Amino acid sequence: MQTASLQKEPLAALDAAHETVRLRLAAQGSGVVLLEWNVLEDQIAFDGALEILPFRKERSHAQTFLDSVTRENRDMLGALIESRSPYASQFEINLEIASALGAVGYTFVGTRVPGADGKTERLIGALRDTTEKQRELQRLTYLANRDELTGHLNRNSLPAELALAIEHAKSESRHCAFLVASIDRLAMINDGFGFDAGDEVIVGVGERLAKSLRASDVIGRTAGNKFGVLLRNCKEAEIEVVAGRLRAAVRDALIETRYGIVSATSSVGAVWLPEGAESSQEAMLRAEQALEKARVSGRDGFAVYEESPQREGARLRLMSVADETMTALRDGRLALAYQPIIAAGSRQTSHYECLLRLIKEDGQVMNAGYFVPAAEQMGIVHLVDRFALETAIAQLRAHPGITLAVNVSGTAGSDGAWLQSFVDYVAANGDVANRLLVELTETAALEHFEENARFVTRLHELGARVAIDDFGAGYTSFRNLQRLKVDTVKIDGFYIENLKANPENQVFVRTLVGLAQNLDMKTVAEWVSSDEDAALLESMGVDYFQGFHFGSPVLDPSWAK
Repeated sequence: MQTASLQKEPLAALDAAHETVRLRLAAQGSGVVLLEWNVLEDQIAFDGALEILPFRKERSHAQTFLDSVTRENRDMLGALIESRSPYASQFEINLEIASALGAVGYTFVGTRVPGADGKTERLIGALRDTTEKQRELQRLTYLANRDELTGHLNRNSLPAELALAIEHAKSESRHCAFLVASIDRLAMINDGFGFDAGDEVIVGVGERLAKSLRASDVIGRTAGNKFGVLLRNCKEAEIEVVAGRLRAAVRDALIETRYGIVSATSSVGAVWLPEGAESSQEAMLRAEQALEKARVSGRDGFAVYEESPQREGARLRLMSVADETMTALRDGRLALAYQPIIAAGSRQTSHYECLLRLIKEDGQVMNAGYFVPAAEQMGIVHLVDRFALETAIAQLRAHPGITLAVNVSGTAGSDGAWLQSFVDYVAANGDVANRLLVELTETAALEHFEENARFVTRLHELGARVAIDDFGAGYTSFRNLQRLKVDTVKIDGFYIENLKANPENQVFVRTLVGLAQNLDMKTVAEWVSSDEDAALLESMGVDYFQGFHFGSPVLDPSWAK
């Protein structure tokens, strides 16, 4: 029966069709090629959706087919054919077949059919074009290890390489070094040329640094304006030489961007290993400390970590607090305190800000300033922020009448993968998202503008709102706030405290509120300490007040009982 006859009377024709025709039709409709590989005759028969095959043949020599796939695929298929077992078995293999337009990916699923002696006689199965799926998997695998902007290792993969290098150095009595190279004054470049130009500068600096390294060295992006460099098998005297070469590569030639020519410099901090640090975490921390020292003299600086009793004591305290934080998280001694945000017009509570607290084993309650900086320095603040989000969501679910604001720390706000996990969790609890306000710090939001802009957009799509915290403490312009599309601006308490007695701050606040109103943004004044200041702020148009005068943060608010 001809397949074309099915077009005239499809149901009747299908009923009368031979089983082979039915199978062919099913395969064609599903975009699948049926394959029968006769190992003894060295022949492969194809049927079904032949159009997905580059060669579109109904029959092929097995060797011709093997020649069209990659070496790794040939080895896998060869191993399958050479296997010995008296029992039939199922298999699934991902293949790549060469074509004029490039490699095409397929998934080959089927059954191995043995003969009486256990040798493979036939492979019977189906091929499905999975090119896009395999490319997406490759892309996700790439992004899991690589920085999306520069293509270098990301902040998750570089520490693993560093840890391995330190262990090898210890076991082989060798040395290595870790350097942090920071683009100087990137914020000024962003303000002067725009963030797109800033991104091009980051890419350009990364390329120059990479070209200045040996093939055995490793480079990764550790923060918005920072690159980490691992020098394998490095003598101590070579550190300064390499650092000088890296700085010269950035300094000695202008960087061309689509928005203008930019002059850039970089500062470098370094630590020699394994003498300078026991672990990758410690090495990265000490390289950062050296970088801070290099920056003291201004731009284009360099410094190597040098141990000092004071610094070592500070490091030990930092590690102790970080360990205490992890123990508190494990033991359920992290908590949220809730501070009311007051509507200026009604003087009634509008919503609450969730503030982290650590309850020590003796019952003493410590505020976020005690442990969050240590958590950021030691790389565990993501866990703390996740606790805050999950706890806030649970409270929103348990108490339908409240709205809560939860903070994202500066370090977490620079991690695209973590921000996506934050969005995913909000999406999974989408029924309460419209009562969630997410607060980003001003500096972090602008240092990692593109990531945070996408973050804000995704939260808005879910119904959540976004605020910029501590506005005025950094260098944000209202143009950038407009691009971020935040809903609320929280004015830094430095400008609010004793406002009535400070005319200069009054001018700043009045101007800021006017600009916010023009951009349809709400304003929150922090650290409001008196009714007089509140009345003055209300007259300026401030929408909300926050401060101990209107309510302290409490662990057990009345609405939660």
